Amino acid sequence: MAPKVLVSDKLSETAVQIFRDRGIDVDFMPDLGKDKEKLAEVIGQYDGLAIRSATKATAALLEHADNLKVIGRAGIGTDNVDKEASSKKGVIVMNTPFGNMITTAEHAIAMMFAVARQIPEASESTHAGKWEKSKFMGVELTNKTLGVIGAGNIGGIVCDRAIGLKMKVIAYDPFLSEEKADKMGVQKVELDELLERSDFITLHVPFIAGVTENILSAENLAKTKKGVRIINCARGGLVDEEALAELLKSGHVAGAAFDVFAEEPAKENALFNLPNVVVTPHLGAATTEAQENVALQVAEQMSNYLLTGAVENALNMPSVTAEEAKVMGPWIKLADYLGAFAGQMTNEPIKAINILYDGVAADMNLEALNCAVIAGIMKKANPDVNMVSAPVIAKERGIQISTTNQDKAGAFDGYVKVTVVTDEVERSVAGTVFSDGKPRFIQIKGINVDAEIGEHMLYTTNEDVPGVIGTLGQTLGENGVNIANFTLGRSDVGGGAIALLYVDAEVPADVQDKLIATEKFKQVKSLRFDVA
Repeated sequence: MAPKVLVSDKLSETAVQIFRDRGIDVDFMPDLGKDKEKLAEVIGQYDGLAIRSATKATAALLEHADNLKVIGRAGIGTDNVDKEASSKKGVIVMNTPFGNMITTAEHAIAMMFAVARQIPEASESTHAGKWEKSKFMGVELTNKTLGVIGAGNIGGIVCDRAIGLKMKVIAYDPFLSEEKADKMGVQKVELDELLERSDFITLHVPFIAGVTENILSAENLAKTKKGVRIINCARGGLVDEEALAELLKSGHVAGAAFDVFAEEPAKENALFNLPNVVVTPHLGAATTEAQENVALQVAEQMSNYLLTGAVENALNMPSVTAEEAKVMGPWIKLADYLGAFAGQMTNEPIKAINILYDGVAADMNLEALNCAVIAGIMKKANPDVNMVSAPVIAKERGIQISTTNQDKAGAFDGYVKVTVVTDEVERSVAGTVFSDGKPRFIQIKGINVDAEIGEHMLYTTNEDVPGVIGTLGQTLGENGVNIANFTLGRSDVGGGAIALLYVDAEVPADVQDKLIATEKFKQVKSLRFDVA
């Protein structure tokens, strides 16, 4: 059955057609997002939800979304999506951070021009027939120093455009390396130096409480160069608006241009109606091209995930490109099987999960593989868990996750080993993917095996003595259990031994009891794996 997607906000028809062209069943109801009761009634029918800002994907809505796998936000901001509730529900949340980069950067440059030349005020005056030519004495951008706070995707474009305008560009960004700064043609500085030197300051960082929140605080604003002009087209809450208003009134700050505000929609604000303050209603991404770009991008991303498993621009799940998905598919299955084996074998509370990646496995997307392992382990307690929700559940339970990777150290090109730690015991299982793309178990409890993985399996432990194989075969045969594959392993002659059988159906509990009653087995455990 084809995946089903609901578009509950105004996306372009071209974007909706992308879903159809990819074979996805799509319902385009652009006004449904405003009706939360009706949306809650129908959301359970859909695998995907494509939205802008009108739809509110709240925890209450997600309670009704039993089939939902992905929410795609056409745009950057996801304040209208409860990401914690989405993760617990196992729903991937995607946004489109690159579709409106140029548009937002261009708006910042436009705002810088507007405040430098007092264009809005001059326009209003001229419309009024005043012709106050001498009143609006502006400043040039050429040879001025532009301080860029945040030199990532959008900030980097602003740097490039400003260099083209012959400005001197300095940047504060803890993640910007000296090499990258040199390549961009900007000078990397600390925040205090940027504040002291800049003629213009523009912000391009996300709002992070306690980190970037009020990065231009009253204290930092006081450190700025007299006559500075400040532009914020990033996020509200980055600047102390009350403190900035006072500095504008005193003349220390010559002008400001704001597209975003601490509270939106902004009906009142300390910056409103001050001279040489340019304000716009969050228009950074509001161009025809940007709105089309983000709509097309979210449709492609959601389609790729629903059809191929590729994860792009997810906020609560490691990204897996389409190319990675093709190569990693069997390894993600293996990781899930290893986790499922360890989880089904463990009855005590888990304290830690240790994952070892060897050889080619160590060069893959380990975050995604980790999620698959954790999901496999957690399925015993919660069958509905997936790669999105599992890490959240593990964290809530205080389970420590550790990862080790190493160069090829064995007979296989690569393998994965999972060890589950409890207060009582450590259990380990390892596996690899053969050249035919099929995952195999290759080691259990340190004992080497070569086991094909099936939906129903039976695991036994015993002493290495004669008669075990015959007892297994006879008991299962007498009780109508057919064996598809039989794997044996032992630590040494006469020592501990294991058997792993791939059977056609689940081994009933009474048959397991009959095996225990023979006194040849220490442990008999029926296992089940989600084999597609």
